[in-house]
Amino acid sequence: MIEIDAEGVVAFTQALVRIPSTNDPARGRSEEPAARLVADLMREWGWDPVVSAAAPGRPNVVAVVEGGLPGPTLMFEGHTDVVTEGDLSEWTVDPFGGEIRDGRLWGRGSADMKSGLAATLYATRALQLAGPFPGRIKVCALADEEGLMLGAHHFVESGLGADVDGAIVAEPEAGEICAVAKGALRVRADFTGKMAHGAMPQHGRNPVAAVGTFLTALAAYQDELQRLHPAHEHLGEVYATPTVVRAGSEEQVNVIPATASVFVDVRTVPGVSHAEVAGRLGRLAVCEGIGVEITVLVDRPPVEVPADDPVVAALAAAHRTVTGEEPVYGGVPGSTDGTVLTHWGGIPSVVYGPGGKWIAHQADEYVEVEEIVRCTRVFAEAARRFLHRDLS
Repeated sequence: MIEIDAEGVVAFTQALVRIPSTNDPARGRSEEPAARLVADLMREWGWDPVVSAAAPGRPNVVAVVEGGLPGPTLMFEGHTDVVTEGDLSEWTVDPFGGEIRDGRLWGRGSADMKSGLAATLYATRALQLAGPFPGRIKVCALADEEGLMLGAHHFVESGLGADVDGAIVAEPEAGEICAVAKGALRVRADFTGKMAHGAMPQHGRNPVAAVGTFLTALAAYQDELQRLHPAHEHLGEVYATPTVVRAGSEEQVNVIPATASVFVDVRTVPGVSHAEVAGRLGRLAVCEGIGVEITVLVDRPPVEVPADDPVVAALAAAHRTVTGEEPVYGGVPGSTDGTVLTHWGGIPSVVYGPGGKWIAHQADEYVEVEEIVRCTRVFAEAARRFLHRDLS
């Protein structure tokens, strides 16, 4: 088995967690310090990272580590941004302290996904130090996974993924191998009526009533989608959830508003057409006398990579070798950068990384230290097998 630097990967995870890399310019926060830390480590190891802006102040860091022999290209991917820490009163630890206690490394981003990012770096370094290997590893620390996935889109649109044969995305999945991910379709419906006095509604056209009709129809449509597309083995049900409703003003409850809006978050499984769903939502929103405009805000289709794809098979074999246990297959309940890499970049991707599957974005986020080390070993072995095409 390839020797890894266990102390190094844990210490580097701590250093990353201590950087509050939320995208919050008003508080002087961004991914830049975390990206700089990653790039500095790469240079220390003799790598030549390329830093490019996915958006102003939001850098991607990409390094190519050549094995010295002809062969395929494996991509390791992680992101440098984290979500806000939220209400500090809900935390029992410093969210950016990187404290290790009770065998756990605590803090925002510890699981999602700075430990996974650190594991990809140290796994690649371990394979490099073990001697020549076929092909190359492209190690990527991308920006904005928690938002619009600008970093992954920039990577694909820049052509940097054109030579990649497979990608391992280091999101926290609690040891599950996830080669399938739910799709996300976020839609805004804007209703336009006519403003009037609440005492004389006959002179207006109330968009709020149209919103009510739409919400009722939306619930029925979700039931229809679930009948047409039974629950997926790893992803569960299709959901069409209204998440935001806006209309009127509480300071003027005697006024019929001219406009109202509904935001809908649709989560899909393979086989569901996002174009058909968006079209159907538009038809459900139609109401006589009320103007309607439907806007698709986010469209990330579900993705599914076969279990026998070389990158999935290599990861499964590595998990079996390192842990002595049979791999457990699961699905990603949300979207990851892997969605972008696979759907828009044509890169087979699989998601696997340290940290609990459901701990992301919560107060008192943590990752088991032992899991960071174990996952680094799995990544190193998976890379070796993928590049050698040794899937036995």
